[in-house]
Amino acid sequence: MVATQQPAGDDVIEAGYAEGLTDPCTAATWCERYARAHSENFTVVSWFLPQRLASPMFSIYAFCRFTDDLGDEAEGDRLALLDEWERDLERGFAGTGRHPIHMALGELAKSAPLRIEHFRKLIEANRIDQRRSRYETFRDVLDYCEHSANPVGRMVLAVWGYDDDYRGALSDGTCTALQLANHWQDVGRDYEAGRIYLPQDELRGFGVTETQIAERRFDDNFRALMRFQVDRAEVYFRHGDALLETVDRELAVDLKLFSDGGRSVLRAIERQGYDVLRHRPTVSRGRKGWMALRAAAALRLGLR
Repeated sequence: MVATQQPAGDDVIEAGYAEGLTDPCTAATWCERYARAHSENFTVVSWFLPQRLASPMFSIYAFCRFTDDLGDEAEGDRLALLDEWERDLERGFAGTGRHPIHMALGELAKSAPLRIEHFRKLIEANRIDQRRSRYETFRDVLDYCEHSANPVGRMVLAVWGYDDDYRGALSDGTCTALQLANHWQDVGRDYEAGRIYLPQDELRGFGVTETQIAERRFDDNFRALMRFQVDRAEVYFRHGDALLETVDRELAVDLKLFSDGGRSVLRAIERQGYDVLRHRPTVSRGRKGWMALRAAAALRLGLR
């Protein structure tokens, strides 16, 4: 049984090793239990997956969630834990992984065009979070997205059998947009965690200071800054929209559900006048339910 809370320190990784798993089928089951225990949202998305792809997607999600938890919550030397996690990832792709997640991924790589570099990038994103808390330019933020968000889209495409640069670039647009929406939703939370993803040069350009963010002082300068960030994130969403016309209908429905969710965050920011300092924008349960119903209808009617 997978615990609902992560163990601390070395136990985070050892909790998986201790299962004593020896075959890929059991490892895949471990990943599914872990994914279901750690994300209500992923369970909703999985309703629209073809049965043959549910297990692979659970394995991908388990890797992403476990890796992020190592970087965000593990006690002890997180960089050392991430290094060991990457070593076992390499063993997994070589067929000798010790952790059930890596065992499942190693088996999946036999039938899907998974690239280990995408998994390494996500691990590196968590290293970046240990070493860096400020980003001077938007180009620096994009580089972070290249590690933290874009590889996930590439992993998903691979599960569906896609491994080409054209679809990959479109997926990057959507994933970057999703990451930006998350950053702009969580300006306050990120500051409490010691991080600011708003580019430093743009803070200066709009006349916004870190002290202002710390004191949650919202003004017209901050409003203009956030309007600029929201509008730019929407540009990335629009770039990624073209991906929907290039993939299987069932995948297109899932991708649209993710994009709609990210765009709903941007609309929530707009509705509260771009004040993300005093109030964290959220998407209501009703709105999430409507998006899921719309996706289900699109799947039934053969629409994208």
